[in-house]
Amino acid sequence: MSTLSRRLLWLAFPLAAALLYVTLRDLDWASFWDALRHARYEFLLMTIPIASVSYIARGVRWGVLVRSEVQVSVGSVFWANMVGYMGNAYLPARAGELLRAGILGAKKGLGTSFVLATGLSERILDAVALVLIGSTALLLGGPLSPVLASAIRLMALGGAAALAFLLLAPFQERHLLRLIEAMPLPERGSRKIRETASRFLVGMRSLQNVRRMLLFAALTVLIWFVDGVAVVIGVRILSQSLDLGQALVLLAGLGLSSAVPSTPGYIGVYQFVAVSILVPFGFPREAALGYILLSQVLNYLVVTFWGLLGLWRINSGDRSATPAPET
Repeated sequence: MSTLSRRLLWLAFPLAAALLYVTLRDLDWASFWDALRHARYEFLLMTIPIASVSYIARGVRWGVLVRSEVQVSVGSVFWANMVGYMGNAYLPARAGELLRAGILGAKKGLGTSFVLATGLSERILDAVALVLIGSTALLLGGPLSPVLASAIRLMALGGAAALAFLLLAPFQERHLLRLIEAMPLPERGSRKIRETASRFLVGMRSLQNVRRMLLFAALTVLIWFVDGVAVVIGVRILSQSLDLGQALVLLAGLGLSSAVPSTPGYIGVYQFVAVSILVPFGFPREAALGYILLSQVLNYLVVTFWGLLGLWRINSGDRSATPAPET
């Protein structure tokens, strides 16, 4: 683990503890346990296959970037991806990102650096998509105060500008790296930023193909639509309701909060974000906390099942990589 990762981990635990304290302070524990006892767990079972569909679509989407260099089967990318998600659930410092890159890079002869670059690009593009989805959902969700509406429009505009920049960045790689070199930064910091930027640009080159870029965008929309439906169904476990727009706002908040230094499984961070978003939507604090806990348990079950199955498949000697034709 790098020095930076260790420092972030030391920050993550006190941050998680502080957020949990704020979330659980003055909670009516009797109402919380009563909500769990009377939960309609049949809805939980309905969300399991939906969550699996979302993870399959994520594997296909990552494969869109990876296959710009080598023709790799959807199954191979999916198994490596699920091992990575399982790693993120149980290991600190998002170690799952290194796991999935190392597994796919070693097994398929792609090289860990390239696979890690595509993973970084995927995560950054996903974050920008969440900003656009969340802000759009808020604008379409109902009446807002003029100040809040203006702020959300500005956020949406910023997200759109960031997306345009990310898509155009690979065509201006030389100029961007020169700009970073010209920044008045310490040598070590400048070098780290250049290395990260270079890695990101390597992954982004995969989307210079228009067909590949459109497929990536379509899969991103599908993924967040499926996840939104899962939330709409999932909150009914605790006899609550959300429309699709509200569900997307919650997903945007949870997704963006994953960038904060956190413990494995985002314990503390997710509870705070879910309660902060769901209570204004009319949820009792106890129901909001109960939902996010059940959602996290469900996610652990799904990623553990597919992740362990992925480890078994990978270790059994799955081989499916062949050189890709020029595109």
